[in-house]
Amino acid sequence: MMLSAAVAALALRPHMLAQLEASAAGDASWRALITDDPLHNAVLIFLVLLSLLSWGIMFAKLNEFRRAEKHGFTFLREFERVSRIDDAMLTAQRTPSSPFTVVFARAVQFLNEVKPALAGSPERNARLSGSQVEALRLVLDAAGGTEREKLGRFIPWLATVSSVSPLIGLFGTVLGVISAFQGVVASGSSNLTAVAPGIAQALTATAAALAVAIPAAFAYNVLAARLNRYDGALEGFGSELVALMVREGRI
Repeated sequence: MMLSAAVAALALRPHMLAQLEASAAGDASWRALITDDPLHNAVLIFLVLLSLLSWGIMFAKLNEFRRAEKHGFTFLREFERVSRIDDAMLTAQRTPSSPFTVVFARAVQFLNEVKPALAGSPERNARLSGSQVEALRLVLDAAGGTEREKLGRFIPWLATVSSVSPLIGLFGTVLGVISAFQGVVASGSSNLTAVAPGIAQALTATAAALAVAIPAAFAYNVLAARLNRYDGALEGFGSELVALMVREGRI
């Protein structure tokens, strides 16, 4: 019995040693992340906050773009089928709100407030003059610009995070290198044990900065491209609205 128990203990010993080594490696990893250096810890915490900020902006803006594109392009497809401003108004009323419907509502408000400068005749209705059409285009551009600013809000923050976080990581890297040299001075030797903690801190700060900067830069480019496409669609919608008014005889 005692012999079999001893054999079993010897058989379990390598497994226990492996668990202890894994536990020690895990502790070493956490020591590389959280150290006694408050500046190093502050750098990592700040990078974590920037990461949370950038990911929050990413998910919020992607959801906003998805909703705006779905509702906006639905209205745009319906608008292309109408032949009168009144029909377009009915389409806008039954379509969920979007930047396109907001721009269209602003154009309708302008038409209701402005009296056509060219008087009507038995052959034609009263029409807008060239200066009034130009004013309408300015109103459409202003309304489209306002909607673009709303849709693009907080996107520049992603560019800021992607450009600032590497600099913050570089600061953490410098702190790690300084810590490595301090380890050499404290131990009186330049062996791996003396410099390993400082080098680990430096590499951790660098990796954390890249983990923050790369997704933020990628998301900024994607969202900026989608915003430019949507802005171009708004400009095209303004031209289509003026063309509809020409076909209807309002211009």
